[in-house]
Amino acid sequence: MNVVNKRLVFEQRSDSENLDAIPSKSLPDGTMEFLLVLAPGFSQLCLSSFISPLLYANRLSGREQFRWKLISDDGTPVVCASGVRVCVDASLGEEAKLLKSNRLPAGIAICTGEGIEHYQSGPLVALLRLCARRNVRLYGLGTGAWILAAAGLLSDTRCTIHWDMMAAFSETFDGLKLTDALFVEQGGIVTCAGEFAAFDLAISLVERRCGADVARSVCRFLTADRWREGESYQSTPPGLRFNGASERLIRIIRMMENSIDEPLSLGAISRLEGLSRRQIERLFLRHLQTPPMRYYLLLRMARARQLIELTDMSVLEVAITCGFTSSSHFSKCFRDHFTQAPSSLRRG
Repeated sequence: MNVVNKRLVFEQRSDSENLDAIPSKSLPDGTMEFLLVLAPGFSQLCLSSFISPLLYANRLSGREQFRWKLISDDGTPVVCASGVRVCVDASLGEEAKLLKSNRLPAGIAICTGEGIEHYQSGPLVALLRLCARRNVRLYGLGTGAWILAAAGLLSDTRCTIHWDMMAAFSETFDGLKLTDALFVEQGGIVTCAGEFAAFDLAISLVERRCGADVARSVCRFLTADRWREGESYQSTPPGLRFNGASERLIRIIRMMENSIDEPLSLGAISRLEGLSRRQIERLFLRHLQTPPMRYYLLLRMARARQLIELTDMSVLEVAITCGFTSSSHFSKCFRDHFTQAPSSLRRG
């Protein structure tokens, strides 16, 4: 159930800006160049996870396959979430001039972090729209998809964002085809959950550009035993994917996640999955050490916290969106779980 009016921070793109599938571009010397735009508070882990595989693909293949430039709003250093000040190569304005002169990179990637819902940059939106018109591929890393959506670039496009932002993202923007995945590519848009998922995205670029042998060599050099497919879930409970858990358990969890606003009873889950209540209870106790309906409540509380912290929805609106029939019952459950009232967690 959607109880809030959707809103966009920036006006929508015109229909004339086409985002059909496009080939990757290379510089005259055959190198793929990426512009990496750093927003204040960006994730250093995400940035390093994306750049390092490209760096070692260059070294292990014996030639410069990839090149990158770090960009900020005004060309000054940017402080990341961990407090490290990172120097950049150019400003948004300088890169816009190069784009207008037809020096086109293979892609422009936005690397962001927490608090992205408060970040606004008119020059960045203008640059992104210019890139879209010039068929330069757009990458939203981590919470960077928020900027793409705010610029009107994700309408009717499959996309993803870090799992902690999914609830607020879907409630804030209309027309999204949001999916729980590590990264999603559609036409000229690539969105990525960020953090270690940026590594998986970068390795997929290396494999496509340099071949599977180089991709495996990069993983081996970086002591990674493998890389994950883009469509892999990002929000499966830690360890559950690798501990032999039943596929049925994972399906039930997905069912719960997709029915937050209208919670299913254990009997309904039992009928839909074709298992007895006792079998479902045993699955949850064996793999998650908690009863199924308790786990379901934890999912609803986690969704509620995201909406409280990252949107301006009222407590009643959040309660209804998370399947509660009254704000008083919701507030009690919230206090029991987080030991704080919902209103005390409002940011800013």
